[in-house]
Amino acid sequence: MKDLLSELRTLVGPVNVLTDEDDKASYETEWRGRIRGNALAVIRPGTIQEAQTVVRLCAAQLVAIVPQGGNTGLAAGAIPDLTGSQVILSLSRLNSVRRVDRANMTATVEAGCTLQALRETLATEGLLFPLSLGSEGTCTIGGNLATNAGGAQALRYGNARDLCLGLEYLTADGSLVSELGGLRKDNTGFDLRNVVIGSEGCLAIITAATLKIQKKAPTATLCAWVGVKDVDDAVNLLQLSQSTLGTAVSCFEIMNRASLELVARAFPQASIPFLENQDVSQWVLLQLTALSHTKRCKRKWRMCWPMPWTTLC
Repeated sequence: MKDLLSELRTLVGPVNVLTDEDDKASYETEWRGRIRGNALAVIRPGTIQEAQTVVRLCAAQLVAIVPQGGNTGLAAGAIPDLTGSQVILSLSRLNSVRRVDRANMTATVEAGCTLQALRETLATEGLLFPLSLGSEGTCTIGGNLATNAGGAQALRYGNARDLCLGLEYLTADGSLVSELGGLRKDNTGFDLRNVVIGSEGCLAIITAATLKIQKKAPTATLCAWVGVKDVDDAVNLLQLSQSTLGTAVSCFEIMNRASLELVARAFPQASIPFLENQDVSQWVLLQLTALSHTKRCKRKWRMCWPMPWTTLC
């Protein structure tokens, strides 16, 4: 193992091979602090070629690799076991947006780029990547794809898999597979891309992806917090919303009483409407998003919701 660590330090630089317990701690610990692993080392390659060589060196020594993005997952898939024999391969330094293709409306981005960084980069050009998560300031594109993240607007835009047109990844022996073309109508051969997406690093290590983007048009957004009797009523509300408002329904999240009572216990200052009503057992967070328009009203311009929300109410 000393020889392996020496080779890795030569490859990526001593500062990017972490073996000290304090330096490794944040990588070895699940973000809620509930699960803790023990890694041989944390390796932080700065290029795709370095990452490829790291995988080849570890494969030659039969050292297991745990890929890690932003370490924001809830299933502990990015945490090593307690044996101290695995290395964490952190992709945080592979964080560039390689290309924005306006003609094909795609962005090619490296796995370590945070979701927020991508969205902010695109926003400066009037563009949007529609995946949205509460952890977007920390979670990475590679992790989003490895876990097939859904996000708050999966109902309208789909999961991460639905937003990916091309993938670059490393196999267990260090072979680099690069299929980043972004072809939308592709019916050739086996769909290995969608096998890798959602595999959580077990089948391959994602290093880059080509993603669908869209123009960031002015939108009107309306959010509603709804208390319902049971899950059946929540499903009926979803059906009513979709039949009345169609694709304007961008977010529909259901929460149960047990979950919100835990929130109230942990954050007594939080306001949770309808929690005192015992007839309510489920809550719905409903968001509508659609192209907005402006109209002149009393000598002022204002944004107006263009959909018949009152018919739903």
